[in-house]
Amino acid sequence: MAKIRILPDALASQVAAGEVVERPAALVRELVENSLDAGASHIEVHAQRGGIAMIRIVDDGSGMDREDAMLCLERHATSKIRTKEDLGAIHTFGFRGEALPSIASVSRFRLATREKSALVGTEIEVNGGKLVAVRDHGGAQGTVIEARSLFYNVPARRKFLRTENTEFAHVEQQLRLHAIANPQVAFTLTHNGELVLHLPATRDMLERIRGLVGDELASRLLKVEATTVQGITVSGYIGGPGMSRSNRQMLTTYLNGRPIESASISYGLREGYHTALMKGQHPVTFLFIQMDPHAFDVNVHPAKKEVRFHDGHSVRDAISRSVSHTLENAAKLPTGHAPARSVPAAPAAARVPLVPDSRQEHFAMPVASSSAPLRDLPQTRPESPVTAPAVSHRAADVLARIATERSTPAVQPQPSEAPAPEASPLEEEEPQEPKAAPIPQPDYRIIGVLQKLYVLMEGKEGLVLMDQHAAHERVNFEKFRRAIESGGVPCQRLLLPVTLQTTPRDADLLKQNLASLNRLGIEIEPFGPNIFKVETLPAFLKTDDPAAWLDQVIEELSSLSTKSSSLRLSEDAIATIACRASVKSNDVLSIPEMQGLLKDLFACEMPYCCPHGRPTLVQISTAELERKFGRRAPG
Repeated sequence: MAKIRILPDALASQVAAGEVVERPAALVRELVENSLDAGASHIEVHAQRGGIAMIRIVDDGSGMDREDAMLCLERHATSKIRTKEDLGAIHTFGFRGEALPSIASVSRFRLATREKSALVGTEIEVNGGKLVAVRDHGGAQGTVIEARSLFYNVPARRKFLRTENTEFAHVEQQLRLHAIANPQVAFTLTHNGELVLHLPATRDMLERIRGLVGDELASRLLKVEATTVQGITVSGYIGGPGMSRSNRQMLTTYLNGRPIESASISYGLREGYHTALMKGQHPVTFLFIQMDPHAFDVNVHPAKKEVRFHDGHSVRDAISRSVSHTLENAAKLPTGHAPARSVPAAPAAARVPLVPDSRQEHFAMPVASSSAPLRDLPQTRPESPVTAPAVSHRAADVLARIATERSTPAVQPQPSEAPAPEASPLEEEEPQEPKAAPIPQPDYRIIGVLQKLYVLMEGKEGLVLMDQHAAHERVNFEKFRRAIESGGVPCQRLLLPVTLQTTPRDADLLKQNLASLNRLGIEIEPFGPNIFKVETLPAFLKTDDPAAWLDQVIEELSSLSTKSSSLRLSEDAIATIACRASVKSNDVLSIPEMQGLLKDLFACEMPYCCPHGRPTLVQISTAELERKFGRRAPG
């Protein structure tokens, strides 16, 4: 007797529904996307008991005639694509024709729709995938879809639903994602009859974001001007230095208007923020990417959350360039209160000493006076033979900005001895954009020091606090990085060269990037079939096991694009050196040293955060101080 049988249509539909509709929020995602595809200008979402009892979507889109209304409930029936070529260039949110039949198979389903030109519309009822009734409908133009008792006939799936509050939180988050990407559409959300969101249509993207996250957070966002790199346009808004979250809820990215998740996008954001983001934190982003639909595949995940790029490195490069350029041009100070839940609140103004001590009596001196240099960076000799390095670091720490195309090799031949090496694929890239002009130094007046760490200054907009350690750390970091870029990485010669036995693939990768590795202070050359000999390592990064460390370098190289040499990769090692060379919290600075530190800080590319992403300056506005002291009404 045959063991393999064809599943009944009803059971097959329920199996498919488990991939598309895993919770009420997924139902909202699919139906709202259909409404957007239908050209709706106003979309209403009504939920009861977190969406488990009922989800109703009302839109004023194009609607359907009776024939299309009946066909849309058949599996794989869609108006979005016609041929297999259409699948390679999706221009709409929906395209598979699975959402409506999947929803109808696991709920008590009702669809009512009418076209603008039709005198009467169509209403259809389906219970658990079985057609119950088809009748005329006299409602307004558009479509109403209602799903009650979700998973009532699939108890195995229903028991995995969370509490009503949790499920509704997912519903609300899903609607927020689509509302941000479509400010020209009005959205309404109710839960158990209570209004939760009412977002009128607007042409201003920031206005829509403000309506969802509040004016305080929106006012701190930096605008990413639309820039196009290799056919990829990036725009939107991002959080500035020191503005982050401990989770990904505020990290929103869109591809051609579709909210998505992608490793290439995550890498691009990380590279763009590099030292402006603390470890373990996630940026606040509302980033929009526009590109040719032929260049990516959205038919990867049943929920269409993930996409696959044909050239993910170009996407990563475009995002990194746009984000880093925006951060370098940032002119907003972190504020004392932290709606982004990442910047610690500044010490209260009331803790400022009312009577200055003898060391503070001249703190009212203007910043514009002469400055004195702080301690210098430690000197590193270009080459010094060593026996066994002592400190271990990750390989990713080495692959830093020091691999830029304008860096020179660590061991340079004389011009008369050998010609310049050919550029490896890692170094080929487009001409660099001119660097942004330094942020002008504001007119701050030093008025005190708090806890031998925070320099208190008076500015035009209120009180500014400077973390002297974080500020000096940023200054030292950029100074050390520029020194490395200008002359290559100081290296240390090994007493006994290290040999590496690699796979053919890794051997080819190393041969393509010999010049780049040389700039990193790694002198490496072929020593036989798939064998390489290593003569030197970077002087400021030491390891007990050079072979294992170099294996990590190879692994890191394999993840880089052919144009990653201009990207700002991991710079933990340089940041560690800068931290150790900086003034500490209890170090007493003179007035000229404070003034010099402030001057050097604003000469940096990114003065508002240290290399670890912590803010160097925090501002408490005069308005905020007036509210604290009751001189101004809250709001």
